[in-house]
Amino acid sequence: MSPSYSSPATCALCGGAVPNDRVADEDGGVYCSTGCQDVQRVLGDEEHSSRPETTHGPTAGPGADDDADERETDTHGERAESRVFLHVEGMHCATCETYLESIAEDCTGVTDATASYVTETIRVEYDPTSISADALCDALSPLGYTATRRDGGSDGPTTVVGQSRRQDETGGRDIDEVLGFRYAAGVIFGTFMLLPYAVLLYPAQLSSFFGDGTLDMYASASGIGGGDGLLILPLFLVLTGVVLVFTGLPLLQGAYVSLKMRQPNTDLLVALPVVSAYVYSTIAFLLGRIDVFYDLTIVVAASVVAAIFYESLSKQRAMDCLTDLTISRVTDARRYDADGTTTTVDVNDLEPGESVLVREGERIPVDGVLAEGECTVDEAVVTGESLPVLKRAGDDLVGGAVVTNGAAVLTVSDSASSSIDRLITSVWNLQSGDHGVQRQADRFASFVIPVVVGGAVLAGGWSLVVGAGVLLAVLTALSVLLVGCPWALGLATPLSVATSIEEAVDRGIVVFDETVFERLRNVDVVVFDKTGTITTGRMEVLEADAPADLLAAVADLEQRASHPAADAIVTAFAQEGQAGEGPRADGGVANEDDRERARNISEFTSHATGVEGVVDDTRVLAGNLDLFADLEWSVSDALETRVTAARDVGQLPVIVGRDGRAEGVIVVGDEPRAGWDDTLMQLSARDMEIVVLTGDDEAATDFLGTHPGVDHVFAGVPPAGKTATIRRLQSQGQVAMVGDGTNDAPALATADLGISLGGGTALASDAADISIVDDDLAAVETTFDLADAARRRVKQNNGLSLLYNGITIPLAAAGLLNPVFAMGAVVVTGGLLAANSFRDLLNE
Repeated sequence: MSPSYSSPATCALCGGAVPNDRVADEDGGVYCSTGCQDVQRVLGDEEHSSRPETTHGPTAGPGADDDADERETDTHGERAESRVFLHVEGMHCATCETYLESIAEDCTGVTDATASYVTETIRVEYDPTSISADALCDALSPLGYTATRRDGGSDGPTTVVGQSRRQDETGGRDIDEVLGFRYAAGVIFGTFMLLPYAVLLYPAQLSSFFGDGTLDMYASASGIGGGDGLLILPLFLVLTGVVLVFTGLPLLQGAYVSLKMRQPNTDLLVALPVVSAYVYSTIAFLLGRIDVFYDLTIVVAASVVAAIFYESLSKQRAMDCLTDLTISRVTDARRYDADGTTTTVDVNDLEPGESVLVREGERIPVDGVLAEGECTVDEAVVTGESLPVLKRAGDDLVGGAVVTNGAAVLTVSDSASSSIDRLITSVWNLQSGDHGVQRQADRFASFVIPVVVGGAVLAGGWSLVVGAGVLLAVLTALSVLLVGCPWALGLATPLSVATSIEEAVDRGIVVFDETVFERLRNVDVVVFDKTGTITTGRMEVLEADAPADLLAAVADLEQRASHPAADAIVTAFAQEGQAGEGPRADGGVANEDDRERARNISEFTSHATGVEGVVDDTRVLAGNLDLFADLEWSVSDALETRVTAARDVGQLPVIVGRDGRAEGVIVVGDEPRAGWDDTLMQLSARDMEIVVLTGDDEAATDFLGTHPGVDHVFAGVPPAGKTATIRRLQSQGQVAMVGDGTNDAPALATADLGISLGGGTALASDAADISIVDDDLAAVETTFDLADAARRRVKQNNGLSLLYNGITIPLAAAGLLNPVFAMGAVVVTGGLLAANSFRDLLNE
C-alpha cells in the first residue's frame, strides 16, 4: 500500500510541513517525524472514518488549518470568505440542528452552515461583504433561540479564538433562569388550580362514572354538575391556557419546529396529548359536559418542563465542576524595534517579519524563528513532548510554548499566527461538524406519532360515518391522541439523562452530552496520550546519587532557574526554610524571596542546559553532559553510562559537580499515575484494542511497549499526526481518546468519544465529551461501567413510560375511560419513573 502526499514538503500522514531532516520510506513517502512514519506503516492509508467528514478536510491539525487559511484569505488580514462560530442557546435535538441550518443557508451570502446541538454551536461560512456576523446572530435567534459569537467579537474579519464552552456560561444561566421561572409559574398556578379541581371536579366526574346519587348532589351543590351550572370551569379554562402557553412554551416551540422540518420528536410527542387534552376539555365544557382533562394538561406540561429544567441544571452543574483553567493563548506581544525598544501591541497587529521579545517564563505569542542566541522552550502544551527543548538561532518557535530559560527574540512567521490558535480553530471545526446524534426517543417519536395521528383521524372519521356530530367526532379523535400518545417518553428521557449526568458528576466524571454513554458502549479502540495522562505530567526526582551537601547547594542554585527540572530539584533537596511551598506562581522564575533565602550564593550563571554558581565559596555546576564538556569539567565513564541509561528510558539526568569535577547525578522524570496498570488491563479485558499515542520519543515509552494490555505504541507523533492517527483507527471501529493537553484537543474532538483528565488544559476539556475532574485514571474504567448501567436505566424508564398508555388504552377501548382514572395513570407513571431514575446506577 503506497501512501499519498500532496508535495515533497508535506507529511504523508498528517499533511504537516516536513523539516530538512525529513523521514522517508522505501515507497517514496516523506514524514515530519518517525512517529508519523510508524503510524503509516502499521495502520496504512485512511479508508473511512466512523464520523462524518467535516468541511475543513480530512485532517485536523495545524497543517490542515493552514490550508483552510489559504482558501479563505487573499492578503494578510483580508478574507474573501469568513467563518464564524455561533453559540446558540436553546438547541436540544437534531431537529434544532436542521432548522437552524436551514435558516442560516437561506441568508444572503451564506455558503455553508453546520450545527451541533451537543456543543450548542453552529459554524457558518459566509461572505462578509453580503452579510455581517452580527446579522447572522439576529437571523439565528428566532422562536426563543439566542445566537451569540463564540469568539466574543464584533463585526469584521473573524478570528476563531477565544472562549471555551465552560467560559461561555452566562447565556446558559440566563436560559436556565427563564426555564426555571416557567417551571415555578407552572407549579404555582397548577397547585392553585388542582386543589379546587380535585375537591370539586373529581367527585363530579366519579359521580358521572358510577351513577352515585350522593356524588350527583355534591356536584350540583358545588356548582359544577348540571347544564348551566358549570361555574368553575371557565376559570379552569383560562388558567390552564395560561399554564399551557407560558410553562409549556418550550414544548410548543419544539413541536412547532419539528412540524416545520417534518421531523417528529419527543416535544411533539408530549405536545399532542397536552394540547389535545386542553382542546377536548374546552369542547366538552362548551357542550355542558364535565369529562374535562385540564388537570392532565397542567400536570403533564409542568412535569415534562420540570424534567427538562432538571436536565439543564444537571448539565450546568457538570460545566461548573470544571475549574477555570486558562487556554494557552497570548493576547499581547512585545514588538522589538530596531533601536532596541519594545512596544506592547495586540497579537493580531503583528506583521510577518517583525521581531518580538519573549522573556524568560513567558509564553510565545505567535509562531516564528529564533533570531539570535539560545533559549530553552517547553513545547509540551503544543507538541506533547514532556522535556524542554534547546533552541538555537534559526530554529522554529511555536506559539503557545513557554521560554523556560533565557530570553527569545523571534522573527514572526509568514502566517503571523499561533499554533494554539490553529488548534482552537481545529477543535471548533470538529465540534461544530461531527456531532448531532439523534436521540433514540426522537426516532421512536418519528415512528409512533404518524400511527397515533392516523388512528385519531380514522376514529374521528368513523364517528362521522355512524352519524355522530362534528364536535363529537372531534372529541373522539382528540381522545385517541390523549390516550394513545406515549407522552411519558418525553418525561423519561430527560430524567434518565439528568440522573445519569448527576451520578457521573458525583463520582468526579463530568459528562456534557446525553449521547456520550451510548457512544461509549460502542467503543472498539481506546487511545491514551502518555504525558499527563498515563503519567502525571509533573517532573519529579526519581533518584539521586550525590553527596547531600552538594544536592543542597544545587537546590540553592536551582531556586534561581526556571527549568521544570529545577522545581523538582528544589522541592526534593532545598534545605528547610528555603524551598517555597509548591510550584512558584510566576511559572518558575525565582522571586525576590527566593533570592533572599539563597543567602550563600555569591555568583550565579544561567546556561541554556543548566546552572552554575558559587555556593559557600565553592563553584557548583548542574546540567547535561554537553554543558560539562563545554566548560571542560571532568565526568567519569561510569557516570556517563548511568546518564545514557537514564536518557534512553525517557528520563532527564542532571549531572551535578563542584570545582571542575562531576560527583553524581539527579534523575528527573515523569512518573506513571497510580493504578495505570490496572486501568489498561481492565479495559483490555473488555475486548477493546488499547493504543498509546504520544509526542515523546520511543525511549520514554519502552515500559508501555512491553505491557500485556497495550496493543500498539506510537511515539514521536505531533498533534496533527495524532488527529490523522485517530482517523486511521476509525477505519477499524469506534475510537475513544484519553488525553489531557492542548495538543490533544484536535484528536479528542476527532475521536468518536473524547475523555480528558481534570489536570489538563481548558481546550482539552472543551474538546472532550467526558472530563475526569480529579485526575483519576481509574475513573476511565468507571465511565464504561456507568455507560452500561445507564443503558439499563434507559430501557427500564422507556418501558415504564408506556405504563400510562397501558392503563388508558384498555379503559378507553372498553368505554370506561374517566378523567380521574387518566389522572391516576399520569401520577402512577410519573411516580415510578422518578423513583426508578433516582436509584443508584452502579448499585442496582
